[in-house]
Amino acid sequence: MQGCVDLGVEFLTLYAFSSENWKRPKTEVAALMTLLERFLKEKTDEMLEKNVRLQAIGRLNTLPARCQKQLNASIAKTASNTGLTVILALSYGAREEIIDGIKSLLRNIDEGHIDRAMIDEDIFSKHLYTRYYPDPDLLIRTSGEMRISNFMLWQISYAEIFVTKKLWPDFDKEDLIAAVDDFRGRNRRFGALS
Repeated sequence: MQGCVDLGVEFLTLYAFSSENWKRPKTEVAALMTLLERFLKEKTDEMLEKNVRLQAIGRLNTLPARCQKQLNASIAKTASNTGLTVILALSYGAREEIIDGIKSLLRNIDEGHIDRAMIDEDIFSKHLYTRYYPDPDLLIRTSGEMRISNFMLWQISYAEIFVTKKLWPDFDKEDLIAAVDDFRGRNRRFGALS
């Protein structure tokens, strides 16, 4: 978090718990939920001190009640901060997000708020969990995996991807700086010619 603050990053999304992670053994899931709750309790004051705003995306209603309570409290406490926005993707899956976005769009059509002819990329994006945030510019994939793992399939269509063999717990400020430096050296064309 501090590295992002120092580099002037405005938005940081952390894929903290995927919807597929619910399939792990119950004891492991329970331990991860305990870690989430502890992280939120321990880091909220630091976020306040560093002017960091916390947000979350995903099917948050599937989290245990105690995690939802702590998450909501941390979000509320940091709501007026204006620096880095940290977005936790919890019980998140991009395919679920797209399905939920389609359902939301259809409800709006049925209720007469949107005409079918109005639907375009911008309208659809406003029905995703990430509607309040810009699309990522850079996706950092740790652990050397060469897959996206059901993360922001719609939003990363033009994101630059940086893959490192470092595991997430070992990824530090120097690694972040290396990824950002690599990103800064790229020629982003968004499908056009340079």
